[in-house]
Amino acid sequence: MLVPKLPALLATVAASLWLSGCSSLWVPACASGERASIAEVIYFGANKPGGVVSPEEWSTFLREVVTPKFPAGLSVWQASGQWQGGDGTLTKESTFVLSLVHAQASSFEASLRSIISEYKARFQQEAVLRVKSHVCISL
Repeated sequence: MLVPKLPALLATVAASLWLSGCSSLWVPACASGERASIAEVIYFGANKPGGVVSPEEWSTFLREVVTPKFPAGLSVWQASGQWQGGDGTLTKESTFVLSLVHAQASSFEASLRSIISEYKARFQQEAVLRVKSHVCISL
């Protein structure tokens, strides 16, 4: 995953939000015909002990874990990335990227935490990067 040290990144993002006066309750002022939503981009690294998460394993994970929680739709793609692990080692790896757009609701938050937790457990991952943004959408 293209990520500097995850704790440092998280601290930087938190400080930026605090300094800018943002809060988790902030909702954008959407134009007529648009509605406030949440856009999520989640980066799932494919390296695992003894190998990599295969396309077949990823497809099974999507079918069994992700799609039942987000049946309305999602987008996925593969990327190449790198990130620095907790031990300071730079790791280059194939990454599966998941993009979701959903309403702001605690049920979606719980679903995303569950998906990330399951991926980490199933594929012995140290971290999964989640980027959450408040957006306006129109269909």
